[in-house]
Amino acid sequence: MKIKEGFVRRNVGGSDVVVAVGKASVEFNAMINLNSTGAFIWSLLENQADEEEIVAAMVEKYGIDKELASRDAKAFLDKARNAGVIEE
Repeated sequence: MKIKEGFVRRNVGGSDVVVAVGKASVEFNAMINLNSTGAFIWSLLENQADEEEIVAAMVEKYGIDKELASRDAKAFLDKARNAGVIEE
């Protein structure tokens, strides 16, 4: 899984956001606000982590069970897919 070309994370006023740059900004002219967990998942996506790797990293970082990590990762990834910012 990877981030589509033209989408980058920026820190604006102490908050992490995803914005479109270049050609991507023609079709997507919004910002996606990331909380700390979203920023963590985004950093994993920057390294082309798959869903299983994201879940494992969340379990390790946050000390949560795999079921909760899987549910939360899926929710984030579904939103990112629907927004058109990641691809398989």
